[in-house]
Amino acid sequence: MTAERQSEERITVDGADVIIIRSARRRRTISGDQVRGVLRLRVPARTSRREIEKHARAFRKRLSARGSGGAGGDHALAERARRLSAEYLDGEAEPASVTWSAQQLRRWGSTTSASRTIRLSSRLKEMPGWVVDSVLVHELAHLIEPGHGPAFVRLVAKYPRTAEADAFLAGVSWAEQHLDAAPTQAHSPS
Repeated sequence: MTAERQSEERITVDGADVIIIRSARRRRTISGDQVRGVLRLRVPARTSRREIEKHARAFRKRLSARGSGGAGGDHALAERARRLSAEYLDGEAEPASVTWSAQQLRRWGSTTSASRTIRLSSRLKEMPGWVVDSVLVHELAHLIEPGHGPAFVRLVAKYPRTAEADAFLAGVSWAEQHLDAAPTQAHSPS
């Protein structure tokens, strides 16, 4: 068995220390946690400093949101889901739990049909209510129809702002991928 090749370094991002553990085995994912109040990121070996700083800021924001969040937020979200199920899905979708998740980095929401649990990305907290409702209806529909086939599409379409919310989220995703990576240029007047 070969030992995993990794290196550890300490950098400063926005005035705070961050421990970076670079791994040759890790290809795409970046994970983070806190050790005695210091953010620790595990990254692929070739991750750029700019990318590390971006993820450090995002993880720090999620960790602070997790500390300030609570069951009250999840309770309100669960009530909202029940209301949406009654209004748009004839009350057929009955989740066991609906929670905010700071772990959702690439998806807006996810559903585990077996346990009937729904998790929404905490990033949605900053977005308009109708966008959150659209994601909730989408996840609720998965409790009735697990796949994304025609029956699922009909269920999701019962929410009147689905197409608008999909476009909104596509724009946010595009901006996150492209604007953060774009080099910044200062333009001076001629």
